[in-house]
Formats: sequence, structure tokens, C-alpha cells
Amino acid sequence: MLPPKPTNQHAGVNKPKTGHPPLDSGAIDADSLRLIRLDGLCVRRRRHEHGWSTRELTSAIEKASLHSSGLRRTLTPSLIKAVEEQAEPIPYQQLWLLADGLGCDPVDLVSDDEFSIEDPGTPPGFERKRGFE
Repeated sequence: MLPPKPTNQHAGVNKPKTGHPPLDSGAIDADSLRLIRLDGLCVRRRRHEHGWSTRELTSAIEKASLHSSGLRRTLTPSLIKAVEEQAEPIPYQQLWLLADGLGCDPVDLVSDDEFSIEDPGTPPGFERKRGFE
């Protein structure tokens, strides 16, 4: 008699929904490729509130990722340092990883510059109309 087939130990388990995009879907869209500039001081302040080094934060990110998606994903300590010290922009999905590791909403980490709305102006060949004359 053959031994039973190995089964996926996570099959049928209801995992908490985190609201962030699936990291294992393989689907790539424009939003997931967009780089986002974070408030580095905010990231560092939140890390210090937990009493973590950058390495300890990478462990926290990995644990949060494993809990929410079943995947072991994390950021490198050098990337975290670049975000904190040089406002290095990171992809959307990495923002979610970082926020999950810090236990906060991703919006709390985004730089105010990312929220400013610039008027792109009138496209070439078009004129704005001022109303009926």
C-alpha cells in the first residue's frame, strides 16, 4: 500500500484578509510597479517605537507576510536603511510588506509629496473654453 499523498497543510484554513494585493498572484499591473516615496523619518520612528534594529524589522516583516499570505517575504536591511535615510522609493507591494511588519496602515508611511496633486495642464492641441460667449 502506498503512503498517502502529501496535502497542502494550509488548504481549507481561513486566513485573515489583510486588504492588500495578493503577492503570489503573478499579476502585474501599473499600480504594483509604481514606485512610492515614503516618509523615511516616519518609518524610522515607528521602527524605534518597537525597539527594533533594521534586521529585527526584516524578521517582523517576514512573520507578518507569512501570517497574512503564507509566503516568506521580507525587505533587506539595506533597503530599509535607504528608505529611512534617503527616501528611496519602493514598489507598491513592498510598501504593504513594510506596513504589515510595522503594524500600521501603508498610508501612514507615505511621504506628503506623494499626495500632492499637480495640474497636468492642457494637452497639446486642446484649448480650454471659458464658457459661452
